[in-house]
Amino acid sequence: MVSVPATYGAILLGGFLAAALSGIVTVQSFIYIKLYPTDLAWRKAIVAVIWILDSAHTALVCASIWIYLIKNFGDTSKINDIPETVAMTIALTAILTFIVHCFFAHRIHKLSRCDWRITAPLLVLAFLRLCSACVTTAEMIHLNTFSEFRQEFRWLFTLGLALSSLVDVLIAIFLCYSLQTTRKASSSMDYVINSVILYTFENNSLTSAATVISMICWLVMPSNLIFMGLHFVISKLYANSLLATLNARKQLRQERAQRGLSGELPLAFPGLANRFRSQHDSSRMEPIGTKLEINVEKTVEYEVDADALTRHSPSPSSPSLNPSCHPSQAILQMA
Repeated sequence: MVSVPATYGAILLGGFLAAALSGIVTVQSFIYIKLYPTDLAWRKAIVAVIWILDSAHTALVCASIWIYLIKNFGDTSKINDIPETVAMTIALTAILTFIVHCFFAHRIHKLSRCDWRITAPLLVLAFLRLCSACVTTAEMIHLNTFSEFRQEFRWLFTLGLALSSLVDVLIAIFLCYSLQTTRKASSSMDYVINSVILYTFENNSLTSAATVISMICWLVMPSNLIFMGLHFVISKLYANSLLATLNARKQLRQERAQRGLSGELPLAFPGLANRFRSQHDSSRMEPIGTKLEINVEKTVEYEVDADALTRHSPSPSSPSLNPSCHPSQAILQMA
């Protein structure tokens, strides 16, 4: 007996949630275009590719829902079939995940002073995850049923999800460790480092949790499609994590500049602090006064991009270290 909520219902709810997250991806893409019109070309290319892949993935999800609920309406025997659109969503998810993993591996590479001993394993694991997902897609199209695929290639789909979760955990560990190590040599950027560490934990924990839950549902409940409904959402979480990381740079720069000028520590409730400060200042005002005082402050903020530094050759007196591999320059690029 087919459970409609656990099969058709899971596909439908997963498609709704994926469509909503896809809308957030589009909004974040437009925000990026507005905030960073002069950003580096390779970053613009990544955002464009992410948006195109996400749109294609959403179209395939909608097509899959149409096949299950409209084309095969009332025919519960078709629930075991694997439409080509469902199989292709797995490949697109893997491609998008691979791009996001490479993006964060690039950051780790710069923070670790271009240490390939750290970056190479991440890239290898991410590539193996991509290969397993592509083979999974090919075998799903070839076998055409979930029952046959579970019997022959259940381990392959599990391997892809496990590798994706492993890469997420390793990226979070390496990024946080590299940033924590850099904190000792650059105390003036502690707030930026704390914020980047927080973003790293939030983004990687969310994507890793979604992948692990989908894998558990695949292993524990292989007879329904709850795992597939969750898998529809995974690519959207990866796309949003990358775009949120890029769009957060301007806010980090502004907050770093403000705290650099005022020398204040980060506050959990800045509104209450400002109100207290205004009341405290007003209590010290003289009851009667005719003196008018005007203070004019001018702030000049310089934005340094580590990738731009690589286009200039170092001076003869400077060390031969590549500027793009220096941790401080990498943090400036991240913020």
